[in-house]
Amino acid sequence: MTDNTARLDHVVLWVRDPVASADFYEKAVGMEPVRLSEFSAGAVPFPSVRLNEETILDLMPLTMAERMQMLPGSVASSGHPVNHVCLALTGDDFDALRARLEERGAPVSDISHDSFGARGKAKRSFYFRDPDGNVFEARHYD
Repeated sequence: MTDNTARLDHVVLWVRDPVASADFYEKAVGMEPVRLSEFSAGAVPFPSVRLNEETILDLMPLTMAERMQMLPGSVASSGHPVNHVCLALTGDDFDALRARLEERGAPVSDISHDSFGARGKAKRSFYFRDPDGNVFEARHYD
C-alpha cells in the first residue's frame, strides 16, 4: 500500500478470553481471526480480528495489563473499554450482522436513523456488546 493518508490501523480491546472473543467476532460479527493459532500455541501475546484489509481489532488479554508500561498510567486502562467503536457497513452487511447477533442472543439496541458519523448522516444504526462488554455501533450510509 502506497497511500499514506491517515486512517485507523487498529483498536486494542481488553478481553477476558481472547479465543472466545475471536470466536464471537468471527461468527457473530463476521471478522476474520488473525494470529489465533499462534496465540493458542503461545507464540504471540494476543490474537486479532480483521475488520478490512487496513484495520484490525487486537484482543488483548486482561492478564497483560501489568505489562503495559509504555506510558505512565497505562495499566489503569485495563477493564475500562472505550465508549464505543463504530463499524460502517453496506446495507446488506448491516442486516446480516444484526441477524447473526440476534441468533447468538447478543444484546442489541433498537435501530436509529440519521445519526451523524464520519461520512455524514447514516440511514440506520444500532449498538451491540461483545462478550467483554465493549460497545460497538453498526451503521450504513447507503
